[in-house]
Amino acid sequence: MTDLVERDVAAVTPSPSPSTAPKSRLRSEAFARRLRARHAAERRFRLAGAAAVALAALILVLLLGSIVAKGASAFLEARIRLEVTLDPAEVADRNYTALLRRALYAQFPQVTDRAGRRVLNDLLSSGAPYEIEAMVAKTPALAGTTQTIWVRADDQIDQLVKGAYRRDLPESERGISDAKVAAADALLASAALAQGFNTTLFTAGDSREPEQAGIGGAIVGSLLTLLVTMALSVPTGIAAAVYLEEFAPKNRWTDLIEVNINNLAAVPSIIFGLLGLAVFLGFFGMPRSAPLVGGLVMALMTLPVIIIASRVALKAVPPSVREAALGIGASPLQTVLHHVLPLALPGILTGTIIGMARALGETAPLLMIGMVAFVVDIPHGLTDSATVLPVQIYMWADSPERAFTERTSAAILILLGVLILLNGAAVILRKVFERRW
Repeated sequence: MTDLVERDVAAVTPSPSPSTAPKSRLRSEAFARRLRARHAAERRFRLAGAAAVALAALILVLLLGSIVAKGASAFLEARIRLEVTLDPAEVADRNYTALLRRALYAQFPQVTDRAGRRVLNDLLSSGAPYEIEAMVAKTPALAGTTQTIWVRADDQIDQLVKGAYRRDLPESERGISDAKVAAADALLASAALAQGFNTTLFTAGDSREPEQAGIGGAIVGSLLTLLVTMALSVPTGIAAAVYLEEFAPKNRWTDLIEVNINNLAAVPSIIFGLLGLAVFLGFFGMPRSAPLVGGLVMALMTLPVIIIASRVALKAVPPSVREAALGIGASPLQTVLHHVLPLALPGILTGTIIGMARALGETAPLLMIGMVAFVVDIPHGLTDSATVLPVQIYMWADSPERAFTERTSAAILILLGVLILLNGAAVILRKVFERRW
């Protein structure tokens, strides 16, 4: 029976004629060529993508390496060891400069002329007397004793110790005199000149002298500005997102509001600075260069980002959650507050942190409202004059002194570190609290 079926099938199935066999081979070869070409195109595309990623990574490594190479030395500072006799009469007159110079001259007894002692005076930072004054003010019993004190060196000596000056160049091209180099070498030979961790960089405000300049004031100003920004933009943005997504009727007015919110998220940041200049400073007369005004401007800039991120997080909650809550008798408000909002919280937190990170790194809006002022003191309130870290970097980058270059790079590293931490926190929060539906 099987043989009969096979014979019938063979009889019905047409055998390829000699004229159609070459055509089928040609079609097969054409298909194979197209398949090989497609696979080759896919390989080229993957190689191009890998090359683009490798190039971007190389550029990033070179950029970060350049910043680290220039800024790592700023975390160290040169200090000079002196045996200072705190004469009670000089302490009473607050003549700490004379005490320091007398101790320094004692280390160079061979230098007696005025020009030589002027060179020795330039070895010390102009802020060194204030260090002694603060120490005596903290411990008055030190008056009348001899203390071994490490005081801050001048910025040229600091840069010399760090190797920023080429010693093989002539004096006219080097930027530092031979007499200063010789005095610094003598201190190094006697172990009276050494480097230590630069606490001034983190605790002091801005200064015209590089060795006394720090980012402490800028950090406090940034924190105060972010505090105002967060207090205004986070609750307002979340409330607006909840209303637009859960309660607002769908009509032309809500559509117009949504379009404007999306447009505001793409507006250049300097426009918000112009708005703050015209409204907060010009119309309301708020204090210039204050964290309060900076926070208001940053809140306006961050608000659309938080609203959009919060709406996306609310949309991600399945409708079945709302239907189940309403089905067991919960009111619409209870449904949102007790069920929808907690489930959308990870996405809302992520958008909020990213918005705060953007506000922390902005410079242009704050330049427009005057936060580019030279502020020496650390601010203590929302209406005190202050600056922020990006603006501090901008001002230091424009300074001609060699020592400000390393401080600029160090401040950039600190700002990048904070931004990486904020974005990392956003990713971690999303991974920890995110739910798969």
